[in-house]
Amino acid sequence: MIRKNRAQARKRRHLRVRKKVFGTAQRPRLNVFRSLDHIYAQIIDDEVGHTLVSASSLEPELRKQVAGLSKVEKAKVVGRVLAERARAAGIEKVVFDRGGYRYHGRVRALAEASREGGLVF
Repeated sequence: MIRKNRAQARKRRHLRVRKKVFGTAQRPRLNVFRSLDHIYAQIIDDEVGHTLVSASSLEPELRKQVAGLSKVEKAKVVGRVLAERARAAGIEKVVFDRGGYRYHGRVRALAEASREGGLVF
């Protein structure tokens, strides 16, 4: 029961944030989702509804890099890889969508690693 309410509360927070955060072609949205063990990030153009770049700790090439690391360290690796892929796709500026999660821990680590990788938000 508590878990269901907690998940519903996160979805409500996410919808509230999404009313204001909108990705465009010039400044797409960097979305974060975290599960118990993994973290996922996408850069989305909301005008067209397409995912431009994505990275996840579940990808086969990243699984080898993140094996044995803590969850926060995994998030940093995913953030760096996402920033590299975005720069390769010509994306430099994004708006950050924390997905209803607090800007703390894994979400913060991913965001800071993306900034270090060259993304501006």
